[in-house]
Amino acid sequence: MTEGLYARDGHAIANLQKLRFFPLAIAGGKGVRLVEENGRELIDLSGAWGAASLGYGHPALVEAVSRAVANPAGASVLSAANAPATALAEKLLGLFPGKGRNKVWFGHSGSDANEAVFRAIAKTTGRTGVISFIGAYHGCTTGSMAFSGHSVQAGATKAEGLILLPYPDPYRPYQGDVTGEAILDLLKQQFATSAPPERIGCAFIEPIQSDGGLIVPPMGFFEKFADLCQRHGILVVCDEVKVGLGRSGRMHCFEHEDFVPDILTVGKGLGGGLPLSAAIGPAEIMDCATAFAMQTLHGNPVSTAAGLAVLETIEREGLAEAAHRKGERLRQGLRQLSGRHTLIGDVRGRGLACGVELIADRDSRSPAARETAKLIYRAYELGLVVYYVGMNSNVLEMTPPLTISDADIDQALDILDRAFGDVVAGRVSDAVLSEFAGW
Repeated sequence: MTEGLYARDGHAIANLQKLRFFPLAIAGGKGVRLVEENGRELIDLSGAWGAASLGYGHPALVEAVSRAVANPAGASVLSAANAPATALAEKLLGLFPGKGRNKVWFGHSGSDANEAVFRAIAKTTGRTGVISFIGAYHGCTTGSMAFSGHSVQAGATKAEGLILLPYPDPYRPYQGDVTGEAILDLLKQQFATSAPPERIGCAFIEPIQSDGGLIVPPMGFFEKFADLCQRHGILVVCDEVKVGLGRSGRMHCFEHEDFVPDILTVGKGLGGGLPLSAAIGPAEIMDCATAFAMQTLHGNPVSTAAGLAVLETIEREGLAEAAHRKGERLRQGLRQLSGRHTLIGDVRGRGLACGVELIADRDSRSPAARETAKLIYRAYELGLVVYYVGMNSNVLEMTPPLTISDADIDQALDILDRAFGDVVAGRVSDAVLSEFAGW
């Protein structure tokens, strides 16, 4: 008997790069649906962790990639200019409201974009200190893990002079302060004592902390944070790898507040499913050295052609505005579910970046990690792909394709409703989780 795709994957592909929650084996995709090898279709409420911004098989993306593959403009930007990369860089510069002269750096992922920016800032300014937040996940390279704060990277070597601040979480507020002012006071105290600001080159922020639990900070927090940093000459780097480019209901997630970061990093959805990231920032940072942060296929013309098609499609089809409306519909439905299922402690998000925190009870707010794992497994059995994130592995993360329809959202909510009921009723066995480590 011929082995199935999932078993073949298990024999051939390294566990080093797997984060598995259930035995999903994909043979194809169309729109917002994934197709397993047996032909079963599932609604992808994850959007491949936000990478499938236009869903699967969008005509604009297919056309752009096919054209680039048929007539490839080289393979990268290392030793030659190429038309797709240059066009995409010009487009990104036009969308970024940063002051002064800016330039674009291209990479393969958010990890390499954030690491390249960190290294370039340290080289340019001579300041090696960095501010980040507990729960932050800025990548999985040695350099990007050095200034991340997620629990899954607890053993990683951290950057010298790293300051990790609590992330402003209104559901689990630091010192009971839902405004985040206590965190700003903590930073001011560190500036005055153990961490002189003149030693700090940059601060990495996530305007929505995605892998840390899809946490939406109180409005105005990052405006005040950025002002505090920039007054001390500390560059603010906004990591929008998962929540940028229309997902939050705005083209850039930072636009929900009244500030502009010095540097913006984007990825995942930029390539529409192809490996692509970018950093946009001051020319004096991006030009600090030659051949300083490069890989052979950076600025690949196929990926950058895809990126340009993604951005043009977001604008042409009004997908940022649609994300705002559809996200409201999704969260409204999730709040209705919370009235029936006490496992739901909090529903939050902006646009089509939504989080649902699961708890054992609403008084203690104790994380319900086991139930979360069971819930997404049962949802998979019922035809829905959704994953969990968070420092306590108890937050459903929903980052579907920006092209998702109202009908798809309603069907996803129906599946979640049934999955919650099955978990609470004890109809999902612990045994189904034995082969899946998750986060």
